[in-house]
Amino acid sequence: MDKALLERAHQLLDRLEQLIPSVPTETDWNESVAFRWRHNGRQGYLQSVAGIAKVRLSDLQCIENQKQQLDQNTRQFVYGLPANNTLLWGPRGTGKSSLIKAILNQYSDQGLRLIEVEKRHLEELPDIAERLYDRPEKFIIFCDDLSFEADDASYKSLKVVLDGSINSTPENILVYASSNRRHLLPEYEKDNADAQLIDTEIHYGEAVEEKISLSERFGLWLAFHPFNQDAYLSIVDHWLKELGVEISDQKTMQKEALKWALLHGSRSGRSAWQFARDFAGKQQLARINK
Repeated sequence: MDKALLERAHQLLDRLEQLIPSVPTETDWNESVAFRWRHNGRQGYLQSVAGIAKVRLSDLQCIENQKQQLDQNTRQFVYGLPANNTLLWGPRGTGKSSLIKAILNQYSDQGLRLIEVEKRHLEELPDIAERLYDRPEKFIIFCDDLSFEADDASYKSLKVVLDGSINSTPENILVYASSNRRHLLPEYEKDNADAQLIDTEIHYGEAVEEKISLSERFGLWLAFHPFNQDAYLSIVDHWLKELGVEISDQKTMQKEALKWALLHGSRSGRSAWQFARDFAGKQQLARINK
């Protein structure tokens, strides 16, 4: 390559670097109680989150057992006691992610912090953990809507953080992950073909063992289930009260709420919240237009 062409290449690289946002060299832990792991193409950094969702534990209806268990586990963690990494699994819209946000709001004034990491950045989890050593805060690594395909090897980095490698995972870190799958990896009928019966005990094949081994690294499993009609309507009532809606005709409101759920294909907490917002908005707009 001649010198002129090489010089032009350097100039082009300099211009491109100017267009790439600079990465903070230090994390300002006072900016927020929640952070996201971001990447600008050269290196990762922690970006503070503004406007954190104000969901409270009391806002989450009909999941009392799950709330109690995660609250207990988090209190142990915040107080410096042994606690477990947690997998929250079940259908969409049943409150998994909302529960983790509510837990953060409940304990942020006691030093709890949250770092959200997308699946595509899981391979950098060990690097993230390195940044948190010796910090006085307690950190939840939050992996939302987590699942892996059969040929996706990034889950191995998650295993390292859950179980440690040659370096132990810092005591001030827990992983809370939500997923629609209990075992995080796809399960196929053919995987059970290698299972063997040895001395009346079932021994699974390597494919099944590999898939189960990831979820088993979470010490606490919280299962979420679809809501029945009564639970769904109870959640609707809660949100309408929170939004200040006065119900003059309870039966008509419930009929509309059930129709909403049918059209959206789900009697979930998310559908209940969305219906309540729609109902409240229409009622308030009607008052303005009078």
